[in-house]
This record gives sequence, C-alpha cells and structure tokens, in this order.
Amino acid sequence: MDNEKDFREIDENGVELSDVKETEIHEEHPVDEYEDVCFICHRPESKAGKMIHLTPEIHICAECMQRTMDMMNNGNVDYNKMDFSRMPNISMINLSDLQNMIPKRQKVKKKNPEKEAEAQKMFDIHAIPAPHKIKASLDEYVVGQEKAKKVISVAVYNHYKRVAAGSDADGIEIEKSNMLMIGPTGSGKTYLVKTLARLLDVPLAIADATSLTEAGYIGDDIESVLSKLLAAADNDVEKAERGIVFIDEIDKIAKKKNTNQRDVSGESVQQGLLKLLEGADVEVPVGANSKNAMVPLETMNTKNILFICGGAFPDLEEIIKERLNKQSSIGFRADLKDKYDNDKNLIRQVTVEDLRNFGMIPEFLGRLPVIYTLDALSEEMMVKILKEPKNAILKQYQKLLALDEVKLEFTDDALTAIARKAMEKDTGARALRAIIEDFMLDIMYEIPKDDNIGRVTITADYINHKGGPLITMRGVPALEGE
Repeated sequence: MDNEKDFREIDENGVELSDVKETEIHEEHPVDEYEDVCFICHRPESKAGKMIHLTPEIHICAECMQRTMDMMNNGNVDYNKMDFSRMPNISMINLSDLQNMIPKRQKVKKKNPEKEAEAQKMFDIHAIPAPHKIKASLDEYVVGQEKAKKVISVAVYNHYKRVAAGSDADGIEIEKSNMLMIGPTGSGKTYLVKTLARLLDVPLAIADATSLTEAGYIGDDIESVLSKLLAAADNDVEKAERGIVFIDEIDKIAKKKNTNQRDVSGESVQQGLLKLLEGADVEVPVGANSKNAMVPLETMNTKNILFICGGAFPDLEEIIKERLNKQSSIGFRADLKDKYDNDKNLIRQVTVEDLRNFGMIPEFLGRLPVIYTLDALSEEMMVKILKEPKNAILKQYQKLLALDEVKLEFTDDALTAIARKAMEKDTGARALRAIIEDFMLDIMYEIPKDDNIGRVTITADYINHKGGPLITMRGVPALEGE
C-alpha cells in the first residue's frame, strides 16, 4: 500500500517516476551541453540526425545502423522506420569495453541560438580594455619592444570592437587586420603573445607552422591550427570564431629554392593558409590534427578570427642589405658596401619585396597587411629582463631560495656580467636562463645542507669563474626574530 501511495502522489503531480530519475541523472551528468556523436561515422547529431543509444556513451546514427544491417540481411529491412526504443537490450559485443574509446575532447557543444543572442547583447563595447591599458599590462612582463606592444594592443582592441559591432545596417563592415611579426630569435615574439593570452579573456591558440604539410601528406593538416583554437574555446564554435590565432615559425614555410621535388611543407602550406586568413567556412577536425582521422568535423567561419604570424626570418638581413647596396654607385656619393654590416636593427627597413625574395608568396603577404618588427636585445635590455618583469628570472630563483629561508641577492656588476655572456651566445633572452642555470646549480645543491646560511650574494667574479659567491650566516638577532 505504501508503494501504491507513492505512485499515486507522483501521478497527481503529473510526473512519472522515470522522468524523475532522468532529471536526477541529467543534473549529475549534464550531457545535454554536448552533441551526441556517431560511434561509426563520427558525425555529430546536428549533421547525422537523431542517434540510436546503445549505451550512455555509445551512439550510432540511423544511416550507419542501416548500412550495418544491410550487410547482414542484404537490405530487406528499412531500419530508419523502426522504433529502436522498444527493442530488447540485446548486444553481441561487450559495449562497456568501447566506452573508453571516445575521448571527451572530441565532443562538440550544442548550438543554442537564444544563448548566442544573449551573449552578444551582454558584450558591452565600453567594457573593452583600451590599447593603453593592454600595453600597460604587457609592460609589466615584457621589456622594450615598444612598437610591437603598441601595434598588438591596437590590433586586439580593434578585434574586440569588431566582435561587439557585428554587421550594422549602414553596410559598413570592419575588416580584420592580420599581422606579421618579424624579429630575431629570443627577442620575445612568442612570449609577447603568451603574455597577451594570460591577460585577455578571449580564446587564443598558439600553433607551430613547422609541422604543417599539404593535405594528404604525413604531418598536421592546415586546419589543425583551428583545431587548437576550438580546443581552447572548450569546443564552443561560436566562442572560437571570435578568437585569436598565433602561428609561430611562419618563416619555415617559405618557398624552397633550387628544388625539383614537390614543396609540400613550404609554398603549398602558404596557399592552404590563404582561405583561413581571408575568411571562409572551414571543416575542422575536433580533437585531432588531421581530417583523415575518424573524428567529428565541425564547420568554422574564420571571418572574425584574428591571425598573428611570427618568425625570425634568418638571413633576411642579407636580402635587405643587398637591396640597400644597390643604391651604391661609383662616385663621391657612393655608399660603402660594409655600411650596414654592424646595424643590429637593420630588419626595421624590411619591405614586402624583401619578404617575397625570402620565399613568401604575394597572396600570403597581401592577407597580412600589418607588418612590424621587434628589435634585437641590447646589453641594457638584458639587464632589465633579468630583474624588472613580474616574472623575471632572478625573482624566480629568489622565491625558490626564500622557501629555504635564504635571501638571494645580485650585485650590479653580476647582472652586467650575465648580460654580457648572453650577448656572446647571440640567442636572445633564451641565453639568460641557460647561464643562470649553470652558476646556480652548485648554490641550489649546497644551500640546503647548512641551515645557518641566511644570505647568498652573487658577484661578477663568481659569474666569470674568478671566485665564489658571498655567503652570510644567520645572526643571533635574526634567529630570535624568527
């Protein structure tokens, strides 16, 4: 009788017991946020239609089920018209073994037009950070490169405004300004974009052009650039279509010279990137680097995606120097051929013609209207990089030793000596960490042995291997203060 009373109460409220269970399950596992994907053809529900649920994790579209059954009975039964919900739970294989074969990163979020409209209304154009605020945030982490920080701040600000403005009734459509960032190795190209990614609340993906190849060849497909952006947006297509993509090592896909073989990782990749940079509907593999993999494909429009390309472009200075030296002629006003040999920032005078001679095709450069350069690091900039940024290398080591209750200090002469050694390596700011790792190894090894050490001072003599660091033991007052 108690059971009947429970059932009558549920009936009076108009809710069945099965519905209550489904609601509880839905609250514990909100699977409605993602689309169901066919286990065989890997198409999402929006493209393949309603799915047949074999298990909570394994779904098959009606078309694949029809093909499977056709192979078994030569197509005598139309399974599209059958109601599989009333079929007995019969399985010829252990389906639980297959559930782990579907990674969650390959699931596609469902599109909700109402939520998209609300999100667009909530996007306030007055809440967009101004360029000077973006640059001020970058100044806390990046030393120098004033022009580069100014250009990238304005570009990101305009990108936010394009997203907020959308398409107005006046017919004026704001076009995006893709950028090409040129600078010597170690000048901070990738670090600048990574810092920007931490500061901004926008999907940002960093891809590497060296692994890209033409479709059909071993390597990553060109669409894998957008796959990383989609993953950064949690597989939300609408959010990813308003993101930023940084393609590093773009100089590695320049046209190969004097080769008779097919250039599958050079000019062909540039041609494949044209449609992405310009703006087109692209089929993007979800959670994979190749369309050939059996993964869901999602359509993305790249019209509102901002692309930033960066590269070191080695030997570009020689091309610039050759162009400038053509102005030399015999006479009193002739320029010396070695006039530009010691100019460390010769790359500032780069032109589109120089990039074409380097191996970039005109169509590719035409889709990157904003071209700017980063300066080579000087000795003074190296010293500032060591101590001024929020995430400076010296501050990292000082924090490490502070955990052992030891204070780490550097003299000004020591910082200059480190910067001078880094300049000799000619690998930019990357050389600083290599040098510090070298002379800090013994200190990090010996300090934990003696609890009486209170302060370590790094001197120029220690950097130049002419002496050791200055070690100060803890005093009695310091111990009482603790």
